[in-house]
Amino acid sequence: MNKKYRTIYCGDLREKQVGKKVRIAGWVENIRDHGGVIFVDIRDEKGTVQIVSNDDTMFRHLTKESVVTVFGTVRQREEDDYNPRLETGTIEILVQEIEVLGTSLSELPFEVMSSINVSEDVRLKYRYLDLRNEKVHRNILFRSELLKYLRKKMDHLGFTEIQTPIITSSSPEGARDFLIPSRKWKGKFYALPQAPQVYKELLMVSGFDKYYQIAPCFRDEDCRSDRTLEFYQLDFEMSFVTEEDVYRVGEDIFYDTFTHFSDRQVSPKPFPRISYRDAMLKYGTDKPDLRNPLEIQDISDLFLESSFKPFRGATVRSITVENIAHKPNSWFQEIVDYANHIGMPGIGYISVLEDFSFKGPIDKFLDEDDRTKLIERCFLKPGSVVFFIADKVPMMASKQAGSIRTFLGNQLGLIDQNRYEFCIINDFPMFEYDSENKKYDFCHNPFSMPKGGKAALENENMEDIVAYQYDFVCNGNEMASGAVRNHDVSSLEKAFELVGYDKSVVKEKFQSLYHAFQYGAPPHAGMAPGIDRMIMLLKDEPNLREVQAFPMSVSGQDLLMGCPREVSEQQLREIHIKVRD
Repeated sequence: MNKKYRTIYCGDLREKQVGKKVRIAGWVENIRDHGGVIFVDIRDEKGTVQIVSNDDTMFRHLTKESVVTVFGTVRQREEDDYNPRLETGTIEILVQEIEVLGTSLSELPFEVMSSINVSEDVRLKYRYLDLRNEKVHRNILFRSELLKYLRKKMDHLGFTEIQTPIITSSSPEGARDFLIPSRKWKGKFYALPQAPQVYKELLMVSGFDKYYQIAPCFRDEDCRSDRTLEFYQLDFEMSFVTEEDVYRVGEDIFYDTFTHFSDRQVSPKPFPRISYRDAMLKYGTDKPDLRNPLEIQDISDLFLESSFKPFRGATVRSITVENIAHKPNSWFQEIVDYANHIGMPGIGYISVLEDFSFKGPIDKFLDEDDRTKLIERCFLKPGSVVFFIADKVPMMASKQAGSIRTFLGNQLGLIDQNRYEFCIINDFPMFEYDSENKKYDFCHNPFSMPKGGKAALENENMEDIVAYQYDFVCNGNEMASGAVRNHDVSSLEKAFELVGYDKSVVKEKFQSLYHAFQYGAPPHAGMAPGIDRMIMLLKDEPNLREVQAFPMSVSGQDLLMGCPREVSEQQLREIHIKVRD
């Protein structure tokens, strides 16, 4: 077909084209009849332009969101008719010809230009319409620009892009696998990769010095705002490096990307390094928002013999906030209500008056010595308020204190929305106790090197074993995870033995790594920045689904394609599957 549908994009038209004949193509955004004079807004990917005609027969059967091609003459609008909201707002096209290329139903499920105000399930069902919305569309175009930038960045840093398989084997890597039954091999299964973890380590054994890819990852977990069933990460690995080498590459990637795509202040390199234990103590989370100036203190030792039973012998955390003692009782009640909402039995607090006397619900349980110690330990001043969080379980006290810290920071407007504050959380525990199954399991990544090597795994207290594991965190979001890998076979066997897997299980579940490491494995390390989360932060979006072209719903359904769905009995028979009632 030689027919020309467009000579210029709608959004590229300007006053310099006045008097010229042009052909545009796009979607009908609005139709307005002003007493026989018809005005129509036509939209394409570059923008919107107004067309006009006195011949209403041209538009008799035209519907919004139909696709048209228009031929006409560009002319200047009257100054009173300028539209400052459009870059093409000073001109319009006097129509000579219009042809409908694709007709839209007259009844739309929603107005395209206001689709972001529609329920998410409806938007995802008609995602092709939702993606026409300028804001949604720009997110996907931005994603393309960011990916191009990251590839150039990795090439500049000397990395080689290598694709790894999507169909692989199931392995216990911390999340639930998506399984694929085999037609040819009855009763056996493939799996979609949770991450290219094993493959990238094999590439290091293969002699590739620096690998990267834009890697799709799949995890059969419940969706939430920052987690979907399918996501992408910038996966990279390097040989003959230490964790500091990886930090420097990660800092370059994050700092350069965020300064390139945003005018906001980005924390300078090197990013602060915070151990996991310090993060849990000072911020109550391993992904702290450092824009929040509030810090948590451990004051458990002050209440070992307290007459206040909830504090006696418990883990007690405190948060001091200056200059809020004047707040009304209703404000403090909001804090109490929030504490109850997150499962806390309550929250204590005291206000410091001008004469350094205390006022609050638990003041009656304190003696003068307690008050003196609190003033010193919690840096109390007149006008300050100190909040107390207590629990018999230390980890629970930390997490609850972290939630209260975040709530207070938001309530008081302490968080600077014009900053990207990065940090690196490191020295994660190698193992954590699973109270539900009454056994130890890997805390972070089973392939990580313990600090001190195999000898460290002889520690009788498994919770004291620290790994070369690290997360990059920004504004309270985990942006990347990584580790120095454990490339020593005997050390790997010992680590898995401690969580209940004997040597035969390691050989079976990780046979490729197990054998490859016996043929000369270099020290290697890497990390994987989350691409969706980077875009989410840069575009100020509330969840990952806003920056993915065709995401699943929060319930894990693809409402556009209608899946998951039942398949035929014949299909099930071919893959040797029988569905249980």
